[in-house]
Amino acid sequence: MPMLKGVVSVALLALNTLFWGIPLTALSLLKVITPKGRVLKAVQAGIGHVTMNWIGVNLWWMRHWIQPRLDASVPDNLRPDQWWLVISNHRSWTDIFMLLLVLHRRIPMPRFFVKRQLLWIPIVGLAFWALDFPIMRRITREQIARNPALAKLDREATERMCARARQSPIAIYNFVEGTRFTPHKHALQQSPYRHLLRPKAGGVAQVLNLLGDKLDGILDVTLSYTNPNPTFWGFLCGQEAPITLKARILEVPAWMLTADYHAESQHKEHFHTWINALWQEKDCQLDGQIDHA
Repeated sequence: MPMLKGVVSVALLALNTLFWGIPLTALSLLKVITPKGRVLKAVQAGIGHVTMNWIGVNLWWMRHWIQPRLDASVPDNLRPDQWWLVISNHRSWTDIFMLLLVLHRRIPMPRFFVKRQLLWIPIVGLAFWALDFPIMRRITREQIARNPALAKLDREATERMCARARQSPIAIYNFVEGTRFTPHKHALQQSPYRHLLRPKAGGVAQVLNLLGDKLDGILDVTLSYTNPNPTFWGFLCGQEAPITLKARILEVPAWMLTADYHAESQHKEHFHTWINALWQEKDCQLDGQIDHA
């Protein structure tokens, strides 16, 4: 039965994607040929409307078919006409749907930092492009050493998103660790945290510097899985153990509005101190909830 449930879940996910992919593709093509102005804004609004319904239908069938055991604690004073930076630890692809289950239509249209390879996923990759998601490249230090200009590509993608974000409310989601937690990655990084990988401050720092004066706050999310090795397939099969999601609002510190992470070493150190302290607090919160031993 779990296998059958998983197969049905995959079919529902694919069918819903194909259904909403038709208007999404049409609007995306229209976006390419539409000059700047009111018509382009209308096309972009249409893309957002289609995407929100695509997400909403997925969440509907997941609630009723998969029935995830999610214990969520979220602030009451959230509205879709606000600007938010959402930061979270990262355990599984399931994380995205858990965040959306509790935040969909409570805050604005989500924008994720996504890896460039994901653009090749049919329809999904098109949605990332059409919605102006910041596309991140996996650039090694060796590549940057050979071509220093590569170091600016991710920063420029974030700058473009933040510039557009000033025009209408947005929720920017960032899995700060940059990748999903596994014991192997944890050991490889020699992470100082028991339940978390090392956080990366660069993306968060840039968003807060470029958009901090516009943000209503930082939504800090901590995800905890009873299952020490959660998988998206297990979730689709309805076999995922209980999940806990706790979200709280953090104010944007005033010093972040003028700090330049990439230009000043003392600003970079300040950001790292801030986010490492936040991650230490999150790690303590996870003690007793999960065990990777």
